Amino acid sequence: MVVNSNKPKSKERDVEQEMLMREVDEAVRQDDVSGFAKKYGLPLGIGVFLIIAAFGAYLFFDGRSEAELEDRSVELVQAMDQLEAGNIDQADSQLAALMEGEGGVAAMARMQRAGIALEQGRTADAVALYDEVANDGELPAELRDIAAIRSVSANYDNMTPADVIARLGPIAVADNAFYGSAAELVAHAYLTQGETDQAGAMFGEIARNDEVPLPIRDRARAQAGVLGVDAIDDVDAALAEITGEELEEPSVELVE
Repeated sequence: MVVNSNKPKSKERDVEQEMLMREVDEAVRQDDVSGFAKKYGLPLGIGVFLIIAAFGAYLFFDGRSEAELEDRSVELVQAMDQLEAGNIDQADSQLAALMEGEGGVAAMARMQRAGIALEQGRTADAVALYDEVANDGELPAELRDIAAIRSVSANYDNMTPADVIARLGPIAVADNAFYGSAAELVAHAYLTQGETDQAGAMFGEIARNDEVPLPIRDRARAQAGVLGVDAIDDVDAALAEITGEELEEPSVELVE
């Protein structure tokens, strides 16, 4: 009997999805980690299903046997369990072992260890780990983009505005899943350079983009206003979005 080695087991798929959902949640919870992030917040606009689809497929088709991949995926989830339980040293040790391999699991282990390094104030170590993921051309673009944004966010205060723009400019485009997070950093870099027209225009574009998470749009709208850019096309809709109230339909009075 021939066994199709490319057919993933349901348990393996469950482990991969749990691992990815934890990374997405961690991305949101860890984003205010650098001096810049503490000042501006910068929640990451994560395309959850896009990442799961792209990275989940990568994890399975990266040339490893099902058994090896499943074992490593389970070990990664166990390390995350230790991390969530507050057992930082144990989690870090398990993640360090997983980093010795290659492929998706090793990349996720690097991302998690970078988060630990940031929590411990070891910014340089965190940035180095993020950059390893961001510069790995074998990984999915979505994961590399997350790593690049995290790296810049963590190291923003030590970078020149030109370096920030060069690093994140290719990600700060409207059709990228992480446009809002990358564009906000780039816009602030333009502002630091004194290019207020460029910064204001970019903040306005972010504020008008309905695909960008609301907190980022709110900050961009405020910055655009300060720079003299009107980023509000519909005042009533903007107020309803900010307050969370539903936009009332205009009443129509029938005249006999």
